[in-house]
Amino acid sequence: MSPPADDARASAYDATPFLPRGGGLAAYRRAAAECHGCPLYENATQTVFGRGDISARVVLVGEQPGDQEDRQGEPFVGPAGRVLDKALAQAGVDRGTAYVTNAVKHFKYSVPGRGKRRIHKAPSLREMTACQPWLRAELDLIRPEVVVALGATAAKALLGGSFRVTKDRGSLLTLPDTPDGQYVVATVHPSAVLRADDRDAAYEGLVSDLRVVARALDGQA
Repeated sequence: MSPPADDARASAYDATPFLPRGGGLAAYRRAAAECHGCPLYENATQTVFGRGDISARVVLVGEQPGDQEDRQGEPFVGPAGRVLDKALAQAGVDRGTAYVTNAVKHFKYSVPGRGKRRIHKAPSLREMTACQPWLRAELDLIRPEVVVALGATAAKALLGGSFRVTKDRGSLLTLPDTPDGQYVVATVHPSAVLRADDRDAAYEGLVSDLRVVARALDGQA
């Protein structure tokens, strides 16, 4: 007996069959809600697609939804989102000109022992690759001037598996495989600020990297 169609598509670890042929961001958001391109959808509450306007000048790419994002269906609405909003404002990047999304659209987690708290787990390379068609589709539709990779997973999704945020963060680079020659800047994920031993220093580093984005948007690159 052949496996159900959704199971067969999920086993391929590829979101491509779930992408619509057109219709803009609204159509992509509706289609993503039904994505079974990898097994992460099975335990997540819902797909968390990107939010923002198609005319956004900057796209902010995180790793994956967190606990609050998974429950609310919006990216960057938890503690890390509040850190990001504060850092953007301090760096001079208008949050209203940004589109926010994640490299992976479903929350991956574990529940240790008998507790109820859901603990974040980093997505695997296979899961990240499966979800990449959604991110590429968002970037193709929006065509931002600058893309910001927040954390290692986002940076690898955009710049390849060999890229190291710790080595090249805060640099204004050209995003590969884009006809418009968009820029990309990699920095730490805001959640790393919350986990840092020296939060003040980690936060200032994030703001410093985002100032590179602000200068690029102002034409000072």
